[in-house]
Amino acid sequence: MEGSGSIFLAGPYLVKAAIGEDVDSETLGGASTHAEISGVTDYKLPNDQACLDKIRDLIGLIGAQPKAGIDRIKSVKPSASENDLFGIFPEKGLKPYDMRTLLESIIDANSFNEYKAEYGQTIVCGYARIDGWAVGIVANQRLITKNGKGEMQFGGVIYSDSADKATRFILNCNQKKVPLVFIHDVTGFMVGTRSEHGGIIKDGAKMVNAVANSTVPKFTVVVGNSFGAGNYAMCGKAYDPRLIVAWPSAKIAVMGGNQAASVLAQIQISSQKAKGKTYSKEEEINLVDEIKMRYEEQTSPTYAAARLWVDAVIDPRSTRQLLSMGIEMADHAPIEPFNVGVIQT
Repeated sequence: MEGSGSIFLAGPYLVKAAIGEDVDSETLGGASTHAEISGVTDYKLPNDQACLDKIRDLIGLIGAQPKAGIDRIKSVKPSASENDLFGIFPEKGLKPYDMRTLLESIIDANSFNEYKAEYGQTIVCGYARIDGWAVGIVANQRLITKNGKGEMQFGGVIYSDSADKATRFILNCNQKKVPLVFIHDVTGFMVGTRSEHGGIIKDGAKMVNAVANSTVPKFTVVVGNSFGAGNYAMCGKAYDPRLIVAWPSAKIAVMGGNQAASVLAQIQISSQKAKGKTYSKEEEINLVDEIKMRYEEQTSPTYAAARLWVDAVIDPRSTRQLLSMGIEMADHAPIEPFNVGVIQT
């Protein structure tokens, strides 16, 4: 672009240091230089708008390529209004809510076909339509539930049974060439003796393996918490979703503020006690509060977006439109053959 764009093998300062030549950026490698003398660039344009218009014209000439073949039918409006999302998601994400109710404002009305609804209930899986596009939904359930044995399970936590269910569903979507939409409100995997003895590591690893080896287009929406290994298992940034966006209510971190503050404070206190320093109860509380305040600032979606952990912070009401647009773009690239990798049952 004229006046701002420049390309060179070595900049003016390096040229001066290397061969003693004094030259400015525009003369050395500006738009006019490369358009008129070197022939490096194909077009010289006056401003950003002209550049975008030229790119649009050139892309518009490209012939049709093989598509992914993602299924689409006539779009149906959601059964709930997009404005209802503000009444469903609790303030600060502290109270339980039914993820299925939230989905009603995003997916096409009456399109949800839930997978293994009574099993592994802390993750909701199912086939649906978004603006007519076929999708597979993998979403964290925030309600407190009970498993088939009557044992209580906390919402937002991934247990062995929910990891197993999600793994099988993700594999099914890959076999059927159905794009995956992950909706985060996860505090992590269940921990403790009982979970470890139940094999949470192997079940969690299977889910992460399935996400990592998926070849269908993946899209991620962080609506609430996205902590620790839960972020990985639910297709966080490290697992290359086509788009990953966050609501203003999102929190992205290794762990929640309370847990992180408690752990970090314990480490600091233990370290100081080993050196002979003692803390009063009040000092311990103040230390935890100080660490928590500092940590909470770093869990905000804007903090994550500034570091490219998410692509954008969006208005929740635009979720459906953005996902539809993303799937339409993804449909223009063929889906690679699916290789499940090594998953032991």
